[in-house]
Amino acid sequence: MKLSKEEFIKYKRQIIIPEIGVDGQEKLKNAKVLVVGAGGLGCPVIIYLSSIGIGHLGVIDFDFVDISNIHRQILYTYEDIDKPKCLVIEEKIKKVNPNINIYPYFIRLNKENALSIINNYDIVVDCSDNFPTKFLINDACVILNKPFVFGAVERFEGHISVFNYKNGPTYRCFLNEEPDPFEVPTCSEAGILGVVPGIIGTMQAMEVVKIIINKGEILSGKIMVVNFLNNEYYFFEIQRNENVANITELKDYYETCNYDDTGLKKISIEELYKKINSNQDIQLIDVRDEYEIDIKLPNSENIPLYKLQESYTKIDNNKEVIFYCNYGIKSVIAVKYLEKKFNFKNLYVLSDGISKVKLSLLS
Repeated sequence: MKLSKEEFIKYKRQIIIPEIGVDGQEKLKNAKVLVVGAGGLGCPVIIYLSSIGIGHLGVIDFDFVDISNIHRQILYTYEDIDKPKCLVIEEKIKKVNPNINIYPYFIRLNKENALSIINNYDIVVDCSDNFPTKFLINDACVILNKPFVFGAVERFEGHISVFNYKNGPTYRCFLNEEPDPFEVPTCSEAGILGVVPGIIGTMQAMEVVKIIINKGEILSGKIMVVNFLNNEYYFFEIQRNENVANITELKDYYETCNYDDTGLKKISIEELYKKINSNQDIQLIDVRDEYEIDIKLPNSENIPLYKLQESYTKIDNNKEVIFYCNYGIKSVIAVKYLEKKFNFKNLYVLSDGISKVKLSLLS
């Protein structure tokens, strides 16, 4: 698509840069970029890519805004607390640049949806905060032959690279297997200075631009490490390793973040089935999005996770309420949110979800 008159005016100071020009600006307008994670890294990536005129921007995040996010996740304010991040992003970015198309995905990226979602985009920007998601992004991008811009931060330090770019090294060429989750800090243990993801996220956005306009040196085949406390910059070179770069299918990826069900009341599918068969007075709530639903439990209500804030009054305070989803992830998030926000005491999580439940149990 060509630039409109308004866009010529809006992007004038970019267009006059020789490396950009009208051709480069039109490439930005027609580009499709997917950002995975709308947190400390994702916020600066999203705000800059939308501001400079990326025409199609997808944002995946299945978390809610928390007060602990605000010191580094610059798109959120106190008014956004307890709201789904990607829906807040959609509302705010439309005010920043109404000319772009933004696609919010209030879901968890997993092996079941990764290929179908990523296939719609030219570039993936990894702004996740855990190893399983990074490996999932890598493997999906390798299968689909998509480049992805990697970013990671901890304390005063940041890492950035571009993987799978023009048959270059993949993330597995740098780190072959997921580290044991007990050997690395959790998402909240290591700590992070708020300005660090802002800088690294901005650098990630710059790599996206260079890939789209096909100018400059791309950070492929190397990882840039920056220590802002000591003003140290250094690079690790990476070689493509065909033994780990040849990926043909997705595997199971260990969940480390946002899935701590400690302290929650849980119920197995066998226990739940007994309650259903004996006609016990319970309430069943399915927190999946409509498109995720293939099989469902009888007499259950569908309240997608992103509608909980507006629909919590539908939840009965006087009976056992059991939440379920495909894998137990969304139901854990739902129960944690409702217990914290509205002080519910009668909520249960269906352990491991219903994906592996035999259809005969659900007749």
